[in-house]
Amino acid sequence: MELQGRSKLLRIFVGEVDKIGHRLLYEAILLAARERGLAGGTVLKGIMSYGASSRIHVARLIELSEDLPIVVEIVDEEEKIDSFIPVVNELFEKCGRGGLITVEKVEVLYYKPKK
Repeated sequence: MELQGRSKLLRIFVGEVDKIGHRLLYEAILLAARERGLAGGTVLKGIMSYGASSRIHVARLIELSEDLPIVVEIVDEEEKIDSFIPVVNELFEKCGRGGLITVEKVEVLYYKPKK
């Protein structure tokens, strides 16, 4: 697959303990993106956050947070990202937890698989 030029970045913020059944929400999102052939995705773990509830989530050595922020980033062509957003919305509904979904235009400069 070739990806170059104008594309979109889908950024999804969830909590690390958010689940659908026994599967973590961020894992379900990334696997759904892969199953649908999206170009690529990454899961990032944050060390501090707050959201709509204004509750601070923080990672410290002394205390272990139970719900650190997780960000799922997926990049692909505009049409593929747009068609994947309803899938993400459905996963959020199944999970029943809060979160945030953003989309932004990006310019892909380099995208190639390992040789």
